[in-house]
Amino acid sequence: MNAGLIALLSIALGILGANASTLLYQSRSFGLVGNSIIGVFGSVFVIKTIGRFGIDPASIVASVDSSVVLLGINFFVSFFSGLYAVVFASWFKDKYLR
Repeated sequence: MNAGLIALLSIALGILGANASTLLYQSRSFGLVGNSIIGVFGSVFVIKTIGRFGIDPASIVASVDSSVVLLGINFFVSFFSGLYAVVFASWFKDKYLR
């Protein structure tokens, strides 16, 4: 698996997490397209930010010993960052854009 494929899967999991947020928080939804856009940006932002700890796609590909563990952490973080990006965007909209 190369770094580009891992990055695309991470973004897809961010989109999935953002759209899954409607199951938990129906009132905070931005629709399918809005949640997908927020999921992309949330996933990319968090993975780029905490990727310095070694869970970015390039580090996962370079690591031979713990690549499965790092891949799992990357996917877990991508999913939940997409989910909570929708919650944060909804909070921001309610707090500052009313």
